[in-house]
Amino acid sequence: MLQLTEAEVLDRIRQGVPFEAQLNDGSLTIRISEYQPYIATAIHHGQRLRGDLVSNCTLTEEERYYEEDPYTGDFVSSLPIVLQGEDSRYEYDLNRPPEQCIYDQAWGRQVWHTPLTEEERAVSVAKHDRYYRILSCLIDMLESRFGLCLLYDLHSYNYQRIESATEKTAPVFNLGTKQVNTRKWQKEIKSLLGLLNDVELPNIDVDAKANDVFKGMGYQATFVAKYFTRTLIMPIEIKKVYMDESRGESYPLVIEKLKEALKTVLTEHAATTIARRTEAKRLTGSHVLASKLPREVIKLDRQLYALAKGINTLSYINPTNLKQEKRRFLHRPFDYQPQFTYRQLDIDPYKFREALYRLPVEEIRDADIQKMYRKVIDQLAVRIDLLTSIGHDEFLYNSLRYYGRPDDLDIANARFILHAEAQREPEPSVISAQDAITAFRQAADEYGISCKVVGSRKLIARAMVSGQTIKVNLNSKFSPSDLNALIHHELGVHLVTSVNADHQPLKVLKLGLPGNTHTQEGLAILCEHLSGSFPLHRLKTLALRVIAVDKLVRGDSFSDTYHQIKHDYQLSQDEAFTITARAFRGGGFTKDYLYLKGLRDALTCYQAGDLSALLVGKTGFDFKPLLDELITREILNPPSFMPKALTQPAQSDSIIDFMLHCIK
Repeated sequence: MLQLTEAEVLDRIRQGVPFEAQLNDGSLTIRISEYQPYIATAIHHGQRLRGDLVSNCTLTEEERYYEEDPYTGDFVSSLPIVLQGEDSRYEYDLNRPPEQCIYDQAWGRQVWHTPLTEEERAVSVAKHDRYYRILSCLIDMLESRFGLCLLYDLHSYNYQRIESATEKTAPVFNLGTKQVNTRKWQKEIKSLLGLLNDVELPNIDVDAKANDVFKGMGYQATFVAKYFTRTLIMPIEIKKVYMDESRGESYPLVIEKLKEALKTVLTEHAATTIARRTEAKRLTGSHVLASKLPREVIKLDRQLYALAKGINTLSYINPTNLKQEKRRFLHRPFDYQPQFTYRQLDIDPYKFREALYRLPVEEIRDADIQKMYRKVIDQLAVRIDLLTSIGHDEFLYNSLRYYGRPDDLDIANARFILHAEAQREPEPSVISAQDAITAFRQAADEYGISCKVVGSRKLIARAMVSGQTIKVNLNSKFSPSDLNALIHHELGVHLVTSVNADHQPLKVLKLGLPGNTHTQEGLAILCEHLSGSFPLHRLKTLALRVIAVDKLVRGDSFSDTYHQIKHDYQLSQDEAFTITARAFRGGGFTKDYLYLKGLRDALTCYQAGDLSALLVGKTGFDFKPLLDELITREILNPPSFMPKALTQPAQSDSIIDFMLHCIK
């Protein structure tokens, strides 16, 4: 990390230059990714005791650690301006006045074997003074630029001795307001308490109270109240529910949730306060976060993409002998089970997993971005397990891990759809594959997208997108509505999102976020529906895929599944074989139930508002709030292309509308 003198730090702040650095004595880390009118401080985060004092200290490192505030700097690492103390409070306490900042006794314990010399004390007091000069310069600059400043002063506290003495449960969050002008800042105090009360932590009952355990009487609050009347300081004490306070062991899942929660709470509180107290309007938490993509995110993103860019699931799972096995099965449909063969995996799965989990995710400070990459890495690890087990019994287990299985609601929805009676005969399939290729090329030209459109005889599906190539099944014929639906599905969503991903600074959107299959297929079928090319027989096909996957998971054979869906739902041989083969390829590929589920969820999102964040690349429904945030912060670009079905008046069928409204 960059090392700066105090003078260099002050000069950068006065010039409004973002920077990340430590003071050259190591006592303070300053991270300013963007100047916003709020600061987060974690002045007791560190545990460093300078070398010449260690041997004179009566307390062990573990004993000192007990009274420190570990992880408080991590809790606010997502925010644009953070001051993080690195020295132990036993050397000097930044929350005490300079004349009292060095403990002789603390919490009933003698701190030093022999009293510190005047020279030793002077070094520590100078560090204390240096911190407050930097803080003063920063607040002064923010007040001058924005008209106000907010300071979130984070601490943590040991609660077991307090609860033992008082025989009452201490709050998870304690807001100290005794040095705050509560008449002036009443709404802000009430708002912050409300937001903290809404925080959810795993297996912990969360509450927030004002002045319950601590009153906010620390020196930092005194200093701010004395010198900066336009600054609101909010001392927040966090109960050490995120660790075993007596043994010093942390609880990583609670820490992760606290990082995410405090990012949301503090940015929303800051945005609301800024909007109320200044002329800035319509602010959200996203508007008060940094708008520059952090370097550590770019570094990880590039490394991840270089590692995983060649893993295309379908290219390995589609059988290489599909045509031959279809012919054999249809010749002996009662006693022959297809023996599919597959492309060899050209990836070393062991080295791949090792490389995945060596990626520097811990360097990412933004809690939500870090969580996203952790989930992507975990998903890729499961995907490589899926690919290594193709053609083996373990494949179905790994498919269930990766895609899941239809639940009772999915199956009920499918059966409801299959009960519907067709109001008209399906259009005849009279369009050849070559004509379909021509139609896809014309549609791509209308979008203004440069792509390849080629024919293939190795597809189970009638068409698919691979990268920026559309492949059309040369063994298929198409009706006009089917072809229009495929164009909206494959080109309008799958290809459009591939091209949009190329225009993003984050390559992870080309790899795909967790849940991207569910999301992509849901959006693609939604666009079929909105284009008016979503007939009942197409909806029934999606329902039949759910039934086929359910029979697969329940242990039915290929032959049993084929015969049941063929006879129960009056399918042709080709239709029944295709639906069954899609589910049984690889050894049990459960992905197909997600089409109907994805349609339901895409329709819900469509009715709720703007879908553009889901179209910036290969995204997932669960990540929409983060994607919206990153677009607002101008870290991600809005989608370059939008599906035509979403930009033109809907032409959906009223009967299909009714049926989709009925599924849950």
